[in-house]
Amino acid sequence: TEKVIEILKDPDLKADPELRERKIWDVVVERFDFEEMAKRALAVHWRDRSPQEQREFVDLFGKLLQRSYSGKLAQYSDEKGEFLAEEIDGPRAEVRTKIISKGNEIPIEYRMMKKGNDWKVYDVVIEGVSLVNNYRNQFNRIVVSSGYKELIQRMRTKWDELIRESDKKKEAT
Repeated sequence: TEKVIEILKDPDLKADPELRERKIWDVVVERFDFEEMAKRALAVHWRDRSPQEQREFVDLFGKLLQRSYSGKLAQYSDEKGEFLAEEIDGPRAEVRTKIISKGNEIPIEYRMMKKGNDWKVYDVVIEGVSLVNNYRNQFNRIVVSSGYKELIQRMRTKWDELIRESDKKKEAT
């Protein structure tokens, strides 16, 4: 959180939103386990996927998270992060923080797993709402009602929309 806030406050990066987003994403990638997040988000439907489908899903899910969230994060600049507590239980940990933005406190909890010598985030809970559970509910509804191929198609469509939005922003600057 602190590294991201440093990037957000860097005056040189405010002039280059694209570079700012890339730097934020570089920090996020170091700490997040996108395969684990994807596996948990797809839940029971993960087992039914071939290794190739699993790789494709992880890739698409990771790209969507990057485009969706690094852009949103890059909009902030005057925030302060504060570490609250950590709980370690064997190979799992929860790190509680808060972001203070315009006088509001936003609680953020990082759920982590030990991977080798590193701790990797597999879920983020913002104001009590789990990112992974939110996606799991959405994905399950789509897979159950319309099938896995429909889920992938919707994810690809969303990816294409995000790319077009990004291209429009570049053209406007």
